[in-house]
Amino acid sequence: MEALKSMSVDELWRLNEELTSILARKIAEQKAKLEERLRFLENSSSAIGPKGPRRAYPKVLPKYQNPKNPAEKWSGRGKQPHWVQAQLRAGKKLDHFLIDRQNRWSGRHADQYPLVSKPGLSQ
Repeated sequence: MEALKSMSVDELWRLNEELTSILARKIAEQKAKLEERLRFLENSSSAIGPKGPRRAYPKVLPKYQNPKNPAEKWSGRGKQPHWVQAQLRAGKKLDHFLIDRQNRWSGRHADQYPLVSKPGLSQ
């Protein structure tokens, strides 16, 4: 520390420039090493994971409808919506919320879904 105090301003400035260049070189070396590791990790993770994007699943038509709010519909897949859970806790059956097949499939795909009645359900 005493050696720095005894140095002139010009000597301190040269020392500062030298340290700055050494630090810049070391930072560049570290950055290159990290980028190389990142490329390695990216290549190895792609070998483990799927080779392409996830395939698209076809659109599923809704099967159940909230009687209190007809805009709320559920396909019957995945987690049950809150309105279904609440109605089931109240003692209702899931069949109570089935959408009328005539209305559900009256669009362009109606011919793909023949009307088959279930025992115990009226159409």
